[in-house]
Amino acid sequence: MAPSTVSRALNDSYEISQKTKDKVLALAKELNYQPNPYARSLRAHKSKTIGVIIPERINNFFAQVIDGIEEITQQHGYHLLVYNSHEDVIQEKKIISYLLGGRVDAIVMSVSSQTSSTEHLEQVQKQGIPIIFFDRIAQDLPTTKFITNDYQSGFDATKKLIESGCKKIFFLLLSKEITIGKERLRGYLDAVKAFGLPFEENWVIQCTQEEKKNIELFKSFLYPIGRPDGILSSVEKLALNAYHAIQQSKLKIPEDIKLITFSNMKIADLLNPPLSTISQPAQEIGRECAKLLMKNLTKANAVPIEDQIITIPSVIHLRKSSQMV
Repeated sequence: MAPSTVSRALNDSYEISQKTKDKVLALAKELNYQPNPYARSLRAHKSKTIGVIIPERINNFFAQVIDGIEEITQQHGYHLLVYNSHEDVIQEKKIISYLLGGRVDAIVMSVSSQTSSTEHLEQVQKQGIPIIFFDRIAQDLPTTKFITNDYQSGFDATKKLIESGCKKIFFLLLSKEITIGKERLRGYLDAVKAFGLPFEENWVIQCTQEEKKNIELFKSFLYPIGRPDGILSSVEKLALNAYHAIQQSKLKIPEDIKLITFSNMKIADLLNPPLSTISQPAQEIGRECAKLLMKNLTKANAVPIEDQIITIPSVIHLRKSSQMV
């Protein structure tokens, strides 16, 4: 039997009789033959794979986005290759270079905290590979970006701290390079100004990726004289560092310091005290990213990926850490 006949029979082609199909399938079962989906995809000039690049795995937000992406892509027979840049732009460039070898049909990513230049990302588009961004975006690259209302959330969270009696609010920042940090900081600054609170530049605390360094840094401004009475953390990990520093300084939340953070942590209400959070619609963002790519990759008349920013609002969950005592 010709190889082409066997191939058509395995693919249930109408050109092959049912009797022949039954013979081929019986032999395939006897030989424990398993079709290779990757070989098929190569013949079709598609890998049926989406590359996902995130800056860190420890953040619950990124895990939830991946779940949302996978929920949609699996329905279309696509698989995910997930890469972690570890907040390192050099690593991010290596990942992009690796993926440009035709290993993926599209890329979904959130840039590292060190990413300022977009030359390596522009190369993706030059090779005709669709790329879209979520959360931390490459602002100037012409493609679709999914974000949340970071500015408004930063403003509203600061307002909540002020309404709880805070008069000296510090802002914890991981990076001034990434868009989310800039927008959340801008919201905080505008709220402080709008409500007539005092402000000094050194109240914006530039943090690092290292937990021990952050804890020591936070403890340095938690002495009784001149310490803040409120903290807004721009990312989840810094809020957890702040919890440790406040506890080690023998201070109490919310009696001495009130705290709100951007976080998708599912156990925020189990912390002591329960942590007030601004939760991003992570799974919805992931689903929308995947839906757009599937429309672009799986339709005969592919839907083009437009140069646009799509905003899906976050939700503030107020818990004991920011309440008035």
